[in-house]
Amino acid sequence: MRDVQSDYDFRNVNIDKVGVKNLHYPILLSDKAHKQQHTVARINMYVNLPHNFRGTHMSRFIEILNRFHREIAVQNIGTILKTMKRDLNAESAHIEMEFPYFIEKKAPVSGAVGLMDYQCRFIGDLTDKVKIILGVKVPITTLCPCSKEIVEKGAHNQRGEIRVYIRFRGFFWIEDLIELVENCASSPVYSLLKREDEKYVTEHAYQNPVFVEDVVRNVALKLDSHPDITWYKVETESYESIHNHDAFASLEKRYK
Repeated sequence: MRDVQSDYDFRNVNIDKVGVKNLHYPILLSDKAHKQQHTVARINMYVNLPHNFRGTHMSRFIEILNRFHREIAVQNIGTILKTMKRDLNAESAHIEMEFPYFIEKKAPVSGAVGLMDYQCRFIGDLTDKVKIILGVKVPITTLCPCSKEIVEKGAHNQRGEIRVYIRFRGFFWIEDLIELVENCASSPVYSLLKREDEKYVTEHAYQNPVFVEDVVRNVALKLDSHPDITWYKVETESYESIHNHDAFASLEKRYK
């Protein structure tokens, strides 16, 4: 049969990314406490398309994933990218995997254990060499310093989120990145709290008021001090409880 995708295209326009998006697929992750963790990722896979080709072969993306069935992990993202680049005759390849990652977390006073889920991402690029970014969304509590200053009793507080993306040397545990940043706000968030824990968390947040600007700076200082992190981007969003808007701050650090 005629291979329509391989027809010559006369419009002379290169395409940066073409491929498949929103594919759900099981993946395997390294788990610091339990060695391995199975989860399901939403995967996007792209390659570039030179101007002379009308289209790419979409089925090949699925075929490549199927070759790594139940063995898809950060350790072989580079191999997957190289296979995409080779099998699709591309100059560059790109993959994104977004997935929930679960960690057992103890309440601060009672020690009650609950299961927290964190939305994580691996982003891989290959042109000349493989580049991988790890991203994590970490829920937090922020308590407003201005509110604490002007109010006689209490201060407004709300849930927020730190979104951090890093490039790194060697291997980096997801758990270590979460632990590194979640104490940069007024308080971490927990899945299970007893009454004594709620008292502690509420009072702890009151003693540690932060703006979103404070949070991104606190995170940046910790990432700056880590020897294996070579690049990062940090975003903090506070889902305001008394305003009709959210507060946001972001910064990116590039190393020479």
